[in-house]
Order: sequence, then structure tokens, then C-alpha cells
Amino acid sequence: MKNFVFISPNFPANYWQFCCALRINELRVLGIGDCPYDELSPELRENLDEYYRVDSLMNDDQVYRAVAFFIHKYGRIDWLESNNEFWLERDARLRQDFNISSGFRPEDMPCVKRKSRMKERYIAAGIPVARYHLVDDMAGCQAFLEEVGYPVVVKPDNGVGAVNTFKIKCREDLETFFRTKDDAEYIMEEFIDGTVCSYDAVVNSKGESIFETGNVSPISIMDIVNEQGSCLFYIRGKLPEDLRSAGRAAVRAFGVRSRFVHFEFFRLNSDQAIGKAGQIAALEVNMRPSGGMSPTMMNYANNTDVYQIWADMIAFDASRKDVGRRQFCAFLGRRDERHYALSDEQVRMQYGAYLREEGPVDGALRTDMGDYSFLFVFDTQEELEAVCAQVLREE
Repeated sequence: MKNFVFISPNFPANYWQFCCALRINELRVLGIGDCPYDELSPELRENLDEYYRVDSLMNDDQVYRAVAFFIHKYGRIDWLESNNEFWLERDARLRQDFNISSGFRPEDMPCVKRKSRMKERYIAAGIPVARYHLVDDMAGCQAFLEEVGYPVVVKPDNGVGAVNTFKIKCREDLETFFRTKDDAEYIMEEFIDGTVCSYDAVVNSKGESIFETGNVSPISIMDIVNEQGSCLFYIRGKLPEDLRSAGRAAVRAFGVRSRFVHFEFFRLNSDQAIGKAGQIAALEVNMRPSGGMSPTMMNYANNTDVYQIWADMIAFDASRKDVGRRQFCAFLGRRDERHYALSDEQVRMQYGAYLREEGPVDGALRTDMGDYSFLFVFDTQEELEAVCAQVLREE
């Protein structure tokens, strides 16, 4: 029996389904986390062969000892994953420390964690990227601004989500950024007028995508975080061919093997230095599934089970799960402090035919995704846009 170590299997809450799919494929699933065992969901507890609790997942020594314990008890570890952006670098170190052959090693991390290094791979794939400057001092940034003009976007070169991401519109904004920024290394990019969309895929050991889908974010995640506004994004079952081609080219350029990936792109809204309106340009890569409820949304949009497709890739290097009818699945995250025209109960009454799931957003995700969410499934783009406009309409 193959041994799979899953780091932090309880976050997000839906990740128990990855563990369940691995168990269906007869892998031994060994969890490591800092949540007390009794507080794990019943579904997760039922799908772990053993769980090792550490005081904190930030404590590298304790996590190291947990892996060593599992090796002592069960033998060689075949796979180690968290499927979580925050732990990718530590996952890579653990694979190196314990000679786990599947997955990235530390030497692979710069090009998949640093936004400046990602651009090199995107360029190698033939995909245009925003011009950028690694933030040094005011004079260096001013020289870059003379080339690209305001506005620009500044964010950590190695960061997660839209944390500490700023749109700088004028000299005063630039001075404020330098006065208040922390010691992290930042990257400054020309502002791209585009709609964020993604290529999401489960990739086998040969670098072949055995499942493909993607999302669209009509509202910028940077604006959602900085303005604490409502969140909207949706999964579309059918990918546009140019996005599929760009995604596959990026998979090759980054040398992806045996992973679930989430590659972000812009669909340009206007002609600009990076390209013509309607073209695809690169944003960044994430070598893990799209966050939160996204895998479940992929299931709804594709009438399939991506948790099982991923586990089939782990166990068999191929998918044994069919994909069905292609639809749209939308995530709508509303804020407690905002006043919406429709109450939650009115949303249920008027749009219950489209509603599949609802509930509070996990506390760790609320900055990005709102406080309370609805998942809707639609047959057409027109239905999606009409319903979402009403659910997010404020008084």
C-alpha cells in the first residue's frame, strides 16, 4: 500500500474529499495538522488512516518529526502534499529531506513562487507578460514609471493571494507605499486593463492535462481585498481555445508533472502595450488547486468529481472519471457590513432553482471572499449575469 502524507487536510474544509478519493484508490492517508483530532470534521476523520497533531504547522521541526514518525511506522512515503499555496516551499523541503520523489524540490521553488521568475517561464511559453521592476528605491521606481506611466500595481514578489497588493495612481501613492511598506521584496508591474481568467488542470506524470477547466473573475481580487467589496467569480465548463492553448503551453514551460494547477491570465479589455483587446496575457501561476470551494465548483460546472480525478492521477496516472454536461458555477461572497437589496431568505426564494450550496466563508478566507457565500449553477452566461447582479445589488 502506498503512503500519502497530507499536510493540513482540514483546510479548506472541503479538502476531506481529496482524502476520501485517495482512500477509495486504496492509498494510506496520513494527516498532519495543528487542529485537535476531535475538532476535525467527521468526514475527514473517517478518511484518514492516522492523524498526527502538531502544536503549530509553522513549527518546521514538529512537522519534520511527524513525517519521520510516519516513516518509522509505515515505511517509505510515496507522496507528500498540502495542495495549499502557503505550504508549498515547506512541502518541497520535506520531500528533499525524506527523499520523496514525487513533487517539487526546493530548487524548483523560485520559478513557481516568485512572480518575477514566473515571467521568464511565461515568456518561454510565448505568452506576453506585464513589464515589471523589482522595487529598490524611489529613484528606481520613478525611472520605471517614466517608461510605463501611472497606474502601476505593487505586490510581494513572493506572496499569497492579494495580500499587500496596491494600485499606485500618483506620486503621493508612491510616497505612501515607501513610507509604510514592510521589509518584503516587492515587484512593481504596469497596470493591465484586463479580466482575470484561469486555466485549471490536473496534470499527469507525462505533463499531459487529464482534466481542464477555468474560472473568470469579473471583479478584481485586488479591489475586493482593498475595498472589502463583494466577491464574484465563476467556473465555466468549456474553455476558450486560446486559453486552453496558453494553459497547455504554460504547463510545458513550467515542467509541471503530477499536480493540480491554477494558472492565471488576463483577457485584455483594450489595446495596450502588452497586446490587443481580446488577447490572452500572463498574470501568475499557482501550483495547487484554485482556493476555497473552487474544486467543488468545478464539479458542478463539469458534472464530474475533480477530487477523484486528482486521486486517480496520484494512483493510476490517468483519470477514470467522466466529465458530463458543461455549465457555469458562480461563487457570490457577500459582506456582513454591506446592505444588500435582497436578504438571504429572498435570495433563496427567488433563485433557489439555481442554488446548490450556501454558508459562512471560512474565517481565513473572508478577506478575499466575503463573509457568507452562495454557489449557483447556470446553463447560460446570460442567466449567470442577471442573477448575480441582483444578488450583489446594494441598497
